[in-house]
Amino acid sequence: MIKREIESLLKSYLMETGMEYDFVVEIPEEKFGDFSTNIALIGAKFFKKPPREVAKYFVEKLTGHPMFDEISIAGPGFINFKVSKTFYRDFLDNFLRSPEGIWRFKNKGKILLEYGSANPTGPLTVGHGRQVVIGDVLGNILRYIGFDVTKEMYLNDAGRQIKLLSKSVWARYNQLLGYEEPIPEDGYKGDYVIDIARLVLKDCGNRFFRTWDNEIEDIFRDYALREITKMFDKTLEMLDTKFDNVYSEKSLIDDGTADEVLNILKEKDLTYEHEGALWLRVSRFVNDNDKVLIKNDGSYTYFLTDIAYHYKKFKRGYDIAIDIFGSDHHGHLPRMYAAMKALDVPEDFLVFLLHQFVTLKRGEEIVKMSTRAGEFVTLDELIEEVGKDATRYFFAMVDVNTHLNFDLELAKSKTNENPVYYVQYAHARISSIFENARQKGVQFNLLENIELLENESEMKIIKHISSFDDILERCKEKLSPHYLTDYLETLASAFHKYYAEYKIVDTDNPELTNARLNLALGVKIILSEGLKLLGVSAPEKM
Repeated sequence: MIKREIESLLKSYLMETGMEYDFVVEIPEEKFGDFSTNIALIGAKFFKKPPREVAKYFVEKLTGHPMFDEISIAGPGFINFKVSKTFYRDFLDNFLRSPEGIWRFKNKGKILLEYGSANPTGPLTVGHGRQVVIGDVLGNILRYIGFDVTKEMYLNDAGRQIKLLSKSVWARYNQLLGYEEPIPEDGYKGDYVIDIARLVLKDCGNRFFRTWDNEIEDIFRDYALREITKMFDKTLEMLDTKFDNVYSEKSLIDDGTADEVLNILKEKDLTYEHEGALWLRVSRFVNDNDKVLIKNDGSYTYFLTDIAYHYKKFKRGYDIAIDIFGSDHHGHLPRMYAAMKALDVPEDFLVFLLHQFVTLKRGEEIVKMSTRAGEFVTLDELIEEVGKDATRYFFAMVDVNTHLNFDLELAKSKTNENPVYYVQYAHARISSIFENARQKGVQFNLLENIELLENESEMKIIKHISSFDDILERCKEKLSPHYLTDYLETLASAFHKYYAEYKIVDTDNPELTNARLNLALGVKIILSEGLKLLGVSAPEKM
């Protein structure tokens, strides 16, 4: 709202000069006021005046506005605002009348959000879990603020790893029949491989004992894919998440998309043959080496099918495609950008989000994870140990660019040190306050007596409530859900302190009680909405 006021002052000036510049309105340190803007610092070169003189122009224009009690200039030219209590109270009134209708989101467009994409070669691990939660929460937020979002998993069901998985199951199948068939080098050794082999043996008997050809490979491939995707579905259900779409890598070969991409690249003279393989001229577009599209044995590389997948995303009519990968995929980015340029896909279509990895700590022990060796902690096991809510919250609460140390003992604790417990407890506490009021015969009247809210703690809480839309926009801009968890913890903290400092239900003062119950309701609504976006429950009792 403050930004809109400043923009309206700038409008005529900018129209005359034809200039545009961006500025921010943000929450400064508490001693400086409620909000601050860098408009004068950014605008000095356009106004051709020192920043403090530019600041004086805006202060003079905004002085007397009913939104503000005080406007001041600080440092080199920051403008600080102290918002009036009347304005805060009016905001709370409007918010409680229409909790969702009060936000003015201008976002629109179709986003394809791809995350959780994995080789279906074993159970989803803790490493996959962070990515799935980041993607799911960002998808929820982007939908909430106006985008048309499709959540999609790309199933890497073609290529070398699937061949290794099929052969690993076949080796275990032979071992169950008494023949010590070695597991292939780089094959998969987890117990789940034995379980799949047992299923093949149960259904097919010993038909494939020491016999291997392309047809048998397809049979073992189908068994392995079916059982592992079932495992995926079970885990995702435990995590309370689901994808709108699961897209098969193999389908891009079967439906001709990969060949269509190849033909386009060949027609543009962007491919060449070398040592029996077909290469893409990546170096023509970015500072990177050329990459193989078709190996010398005639098989398609993952790079080719991935190009086909992203080309198909564009052809499916999306405005933006956001890919969430682990940070080990950083080398994949320049070659994919090169491929999109080669296919005339707009530069701003593809957005990559690389997240850092997870270290799972069990006491002082750090658990190592390796799908092939079979030494890993599955996502199922983590959810069973700490619960769905803690799993989701902890994966979301750290900046995607920062390594996450997942503290199992903290996640299981029922103390204020556990951030998810702390936020949930604020929601449950407000429910108990209303129940306490009901038991004492206090009748709650929505929107009444809000004018009695007066102290700084109450204004601070309303300010936090009013920042909900800004926080969601920041999650969008930075593509990290941790801004939301930080916000909820700050709001919960403000309410817990308020509860400790002030009597909310006072039968001797029903009007003030009603005012404070309205404030508590506003906090509860925001906590509930925020937890819902995180996929975390908002309990009424704890």
